[in-house]
Order: sequence, then C-alpha cells, then structure tokens
Amino acid sequence: MEFTSQDYLKKALLDTQERVRDFMHFSQKMEDEKLRDFFRSYADSEAVQARHLHDFIIENSSE
Repeated sequence: MEFTSQDYLKKALLDTQERVRDFMHFSQKMEDEKLRDFFRSYADSEAVQARHLHDFIIENSSE
C-alpha cells in the first residue's frame, strides 16, 4: 500500500497531538517551576505545529 501526502500529514498530526498531550502531562507532574514552564512552552510550540499540519490537511483535502 502506498501512502499519499494526506496519509503522511494525518500521521504527523496525530503524532504531534500526542506530543502536546505528553508535554502538558509532564508539565503537570513537575515540581520544579522551570521544568514545568519548559514543558508547558514545549507543548505550546508543538500545538502550533499541530495547527499548521491541520491547516495543510484542510487545504489539501480536495486532492
């Protein structure tokens, strides 16, 4: 089975969304405030990437 661009985008989106959840979870478990802020910031940056992937999926859904 050959994957399409849509397939790769959807896989990347799912992976990125999972990282967002993981980093948010990590931030909630950290006692050190710097680590908590780091993981929260990392989750935010991954969320931006997830949004871009989602936009690409929507833009290319007609193909």
